[in-house]
Amino acid sequence: MDIAFDNSFHDSMEGFYAPAEAAKPSAPRLLVFNRPLADRLGIDVADASDDQLARLFSGEEMPGGANPLALAYAGHQFGHFSPQLGDGRALLLGELVAPDGARFDIQLKGSGPTPFSRNGDGKAAIGPVLREFLISEAMAAMGIPTTRSLAAVATGDRVQREQAHPGAVLTRVASSHIRVGTFQFFAAHFGVDHVVQLSEYSIRRHFADLAEAPNPHLALLDRVIGLQCNLVARWLGVGFIHGVMNTDNVAISGETIDYGPCAFMDRFSVNTVFSSIDANGRYAYGRQPQIMHWNMARFAEALLPAIHAVDPDGVERAKQLVDAIPERFRAEWHARMRAKLGLEGIAVDDGALIDALFDRLEEHRVDFTSFFRALAMLLRGEGTALEGLLPAPDAMAPWIAEWWERIEGGGSPLDRADAMDRENPLYIPRNHLVEAALGAAEAGDLAPWSELLEVVRHPYARRPEWSLFEAPAPAEFGPYKTFCGT
Repeated sequence: MDIAFDNSFHDSMEGFYAPAEAAKPSAPRLLVFNRPLADRLGIDVADASDDQLARLFSGEEMPGGANPLALAYAGHQFGHFSPQLGDGRALLLGELVAPDGARFDIQLKGSGPTPFSRNGDGKAAIGPVLREFLISEAMAAMGIPTTRSLAAVATGDRVQREQAHPGAVLTRVASSHIRVGTFQFFAAHFGVDHVVQLSEYSIRRHFADLAEAPNPHLALLDRVIGLQCNLVARWLGVGFIHGVMNTDNVAISGETIDYGPCAFMDRFSVNTVFSSIDANGRYAYGRQPQIMHWNMARFAEALLPAIHAVDPDGVERAKQLVDAIPERFRAEWHARMRAKLGLEGIAVDDGALIDALFDRLEEHRVDFTSFFRALAMLLRGEGTALEGLLPAPDAMAPWIAEWWERIEGGGSPLDRADAMDRENPLYIPRNHLVEAALGAAEAGDLAPWSELLEVVRHPYARRPEWSLFEAPAPAEFGPYKTFCGT
């Protein structure tokens, strides 16, 4: 089966990648294939068997037109600069242009070592592969910019970590895999000409309207900052914690990328950390806006040679853009929260109302996802669900009174409740459900994982048969830790 690749990065960006090949799996077997996404991409698989799909999306066979390569990039990892990282276990097969004209990368993840593997095996275990598939599809269903998962294939091989696990390969789809770390690599090693080339390519591919700006590289910085402010505000709005916001995990397209030690919060705590390697809480829930700011400062530093080459005064403007990030993010965050709370328009006290809410959620350790749906039920005259989340029925009475006063005059309460339900997911990948599903999948039973995938693909409309998927983790579930997919 061929894919109509149109490989602009391979053809025009020689020197920004290393050719590579996939390792041959011993017995590839299709676990799951995302047919709606294939249709979106214009990939015709109507006549393809599961065995054919398994061979194609495990790396056993290369589709016609593929130019497999590993991308070069650097990155700040937990604040420390690593001058050379690159795709150590990922292989970019090529790019395709979807029927609507949008361009996408098709990448194998876990397909074996590359020139950037740094003595790693380049493989992936079934757990991290199915975790990324599940959570990236949940994010897409909630309208959060994200890479997507096209296929997961078991390799028939064992992958050795702390213990041996069944191996698998994920096929990831992204608008591109250009990262902040990509710019950092070429700024650190090659200088202004390469940074200019990379910036110009990025603008052609993602932001063609910026090409005619007085300083396109400065305009690129401005656009990426805006996308990242919006993205992180959306993460916070659903209680998502990325877990490893290193600069090599920040896509300039504004998509969520690299689902390693990520998870969704149950009971609210601003300092929630799920990553087993984040001992100091650098990437805790509440620190994600500050880390986004820090990452964008690193992006600006990498772009400065190109910005300066067009206009030396652009350097000062770049600094101003970075300095303005907190205010810019807060505007995005308040817009997100107004939608979640059913607030119409903008009131001067909205910031204080929002901040006070999070103080109360922290104080009472309220389940984050359930709270907003219960608040909407209150507008319908049903307070039982909200009372069930609180230590006492009147625990949040003063805040609720302020919110209710703000709601009044903004349309009918029922309309406001319906609008809130369209913004606030009911079903998310609850951590205890994810772990149970991944454990069953590793043992050979994919049914719980497949059911959970179906649920999180429909996050907003309640179904009675899915009542167990609404509930937070039971008390005995205990502290939750996730691990990097490597």
